[in-house]
Amino acid sequence: MQVDVAVTREAGDWAEDAEWLAERAALAALSATWPDDEGPAEMSIVLADDALVRQLNRDYRGKDKPTNVLSFALTEAEEPEAEDAPTLLGDVILAWETVAREAAEQGKPVSDHLSHLVVHGVLHLLGYDHEVDEDAEEMEALEVEVLKTLGIADPYAHGHPHAPDAGDLTQPQPPGP
Repeated sequence: MQVDVAVTREAGDWAEDAEWLAERAALAALSATWPDDEGPAEMSIVLADDALVRQLNRDYRGKDKPTNVLSFALTEAEEPEAEDAPTLLGDVILAWETVAREAAEQGKPVSDHLSHLVVHGVLHLLGYDHEVDEDAEEMEALEVEVLKTLGIADPYAHGHPHAPDAGDLTQPQPPGP
């Protein structure tokens, strides 16, 4: 199975390796959830700022405030016209200021929080949610499992509230020196 993840830096003071970290987290989430027989897929991640995320949150969710991550799933779109065309999963959009502030408040590296939110957003693209406790527990367990493969500690271990606001599959390589 081939999954293409496009990462775009739109705004914000994201670290130099943010694109690589986001792609790595998305691919880890997809490798744990995307069935081998589903065929090719595509998704995008946008590294944005609070202003852009606030505008999207207001326009599409009726909430006039920034949030850490938004997911816009396209999995219910029409089937691709061409047999070999990829499934378009959707977009995950992150807000720099909110992500950085939450990481500081939770005493964790921004890179770990970014990775967690990308995993969380990808799971939303695939239909997972946290509206009811049972679904939240399933989603959180999957997040923890995926993050463990990335060497990231359980973000829920210290009583954090439910869910953050919001070919072959290969791991991307870290940026060169």
